[in-house]
Amino acid sequence: MYKIVLLSILIMSTLSSCKNDQNKVKTTELQSDFQEINIETPVTRKDTVSTNFFGTNLQDPYRWLEDDHSEETKNWVIAQNKSTFDYLDKIPFRTQLRSHIEKLYNYEKSGAPIKKGGKYYFFKNNGLQNQDILYVSESLNAEPKVIIDPNTFSKEGTTSLSSYSFSKDGKYMSFMTSAAGSDWNTIMVKDLMTGNVLSDTLRWVKFSGAAWQGNGFYYSRYPEPKSQSQLSAKNEYHSVYFHKLGTDQKADKLIYTDKKFPLRNAYASLTEDERFLIISGSESTSGNSLAIQDMNKPGSKLNWIIPGFKDDFQVIGNIGEEIFVHTNYNAPNWKVFSFNINKPNEKDWKEVIPAGEDVMQSVNFLGGKLIASYIHNASSLVKIYDIDGKFIKDLDLPEIGTVGGFSGDEKDDEVFYSFSSFIRPNTIYRYDMKSMVSTLHFSPKLEFNPDEYQTTQVWFTSKDQTKVPMFLTHKKNLKMNGDAPTLLYAYGGFDISVLPAFAITRVPIIENNGIYAVANIRGGGEFGKDWHQAGTKERKQNVFDDFIAAADYLVAEKYTSRDRLAIEGRSNGGLLIGATITQRPDLCKVAFPGVGVLDMLRYHKFTIGWAWATDYGTSETKEGFDYLIKYSPLHNARPASYPATMITTADHDDRVVPAHSFKFAAAMQEAKQGNNPMLIRVDVSAGHGAGKPTSKKIDEVADLLSFMFYNFKITPKVN
Repeated sequence: MYKIVLLSILIMSTLSSCKNDQNKVKTTELQSDFQEINIETPVTRKDTVSTNFFGTNLQDPYRWLEDDHSEETKNWVIAQNKSTFDYLDKIPFRTQLRSHIEKLYNYEKSGAPIKKGGKYYFFKNNGLQNQDILYVSESLNAEPKVIIDPNTFSKEGTTSLSSYSFSKDGKYMSFMTSAAGSDWNTIMVKDLMTGNVLSDTLRWVKFSGAAWQGNGFYYSRYPEPKSQSQLSAKNEYHSVYFHKLGTDQKADKLIYTDKKFPLRNAYASLTEDERFLIISGSESTSGNSLAIQDMNKPGSKLNWIIPGFKDDFQVIGNIGEEIFVHTNYNAPNWKVFSFNINKPNEKDWKEVIPAGEDVMQSVNFLGGKLIASYIHNASSLVKIYDIDGKFIKDLDLPEIGTVGGFSGDEKDDEVFYSFSSFIRPNTIYRYDMKSMVSTLHFSPKLEFNPDEYQTTQVWFTSKDQTKVPMFLTHKKNLKMNGDAPTLLYAYGGFDISVLPAFAITRVPIIENNGIYAVANIRGGGEFGKDWHQAGTKERKQNVFDDFIAAADYLVAEKYTSRDRLAIEGRSNGGLLIGATITQRPDLCKVAFPGVGVLDMLRYHKFTIGWAWATDYGTSETKEGFDYLIKYSPLHNARPASYPATMITTADHDDRVVPAHSFKFAAAMQEAKQGNNPMLIRVDVSAGHGAGKPTSKKIDEVADLLSFMFYNFKITPKVN
């Protein structure tokens, strides 16, 4: 996600004018009157590279596309983008649809306030600003003042504020910036009393927070990478440092590193009283080790309470020497226990909140109470307990939706949280911990009426008879006659739960008598650890089977038809879409594999890819190779009539490197039969998704929805 500036400039300057002298093949596209016309798609050169996997020799003809610095790769991207945008430019309603989406997007958005030093800090966006702005106010009703405006970081709005943290006394704030959506961050510090940004500048920070203690903070970083490989090279030796204000980064004190295991990551945090330093180690995206150091005791060292990586342990707070932990150890649906720092052995652990039927997604130690957020059938349920684990009451919620953003201090009686649903945008509430009453703090005003729509939940049966839920959002009283334009979305991995969330970009679908469907398939965390593990490694096919069953259900139950069904997923969800269309090319009319993991035999060789092995396994073992080769999208691109497909990636994506999408696009363009387009859209000065400016979000969704409606043979109505 970083220094491909030359590539960015080349693409931007040649989208409309470059002459491609490569060989080309002709495909077809549909006009608004549905007449077929010819378009040209570049032919990708094939190489003779191959790899032997346990006696199986596999050709990798497009491996040269992994080198995103080569002139040949840059020219390939330019040619592909020209073909894609030539296609999109011919969609007659695309400009009007983009204008409509921009109008829908233009509403005020606000985050939950954070109270520090007696002041309230919160993010707000007036509507179309590329990046949200951080404000401060002396009271909830006072006029806010700008603290940081990320829109001033770069001319194009592509540098974002990715994270921030306050010192305990509220005098300082560290903040991280990310350029063009890269995972690489730079930490700077602002003096909140004077408004000045200090000289402290910390670089090569990735997957880190900033945990303040006194006049400095703990953070994690990697060694400085070589300039030509910073966006693709494997990340190793993640280490925790302490930075003292006013000093150079070279003087930062190394707190922890693991020289024996360079692929382990380490993260630092502190309890709110700054007494206990917590180091959490990880080998992948789930499971962690846990070490705690009592900073009140001179000469104390890190004590490894949990040495392994099988389960998850998250310290949520402390009362004196008693430390509270949220875990899924011996509790697939999670629980809370506590222990005394002087008696950390498991036999002395005390259960505070036992595991229940619903997944305990998170726990916040606020206002002297424990606020536990559960997932009940893939939506939020919030319960409040005292510090001994005694149930007090449920938090009343407006409808099926998602609660998030609890903010406050352990001893503060004032707490803020957010609520959203598929039809209602992020709304902020203030909760009084004494009276146990919520009051509305902020509610956005929209260009459409949420009361005209509804969300229902249905359950379908997967291939192995597992029952899987799915949310359907559409107009009230929509006639289900098998004709509704439908977008089906899912993720299915890494214990990540896809809960109800508002996306203004889905509104054009449901406005046009369509359906937005979200399937809560296995691999996610909606039903606990067992649900997650049922979609990992050799069981990954369950994820694809669930998604295919969701699509088949929508058609069988007359919600939509094959010709009016689109499917979408991003990142691990991009893998989902790639595997789905190579296994079931007949499933739908349109497919959007976004920033996907698509080469399952080499994914672990780039940046942080090695950390995904607990979900995927790797081709380094015969067992891993044997099941990965069966579904790896790149290696299963065979001649077939595929859906109209637009693969999306970004030139600065250093999470899932764009080579995945490049190679998959080349393979699918060679394999495709019939007239459906097979395109790739490469975004410029953008990354995996985080921090993407509003203008680029609108551009991308306008292109995706235009492509979808166009191939549905529908001209959408826009206001």
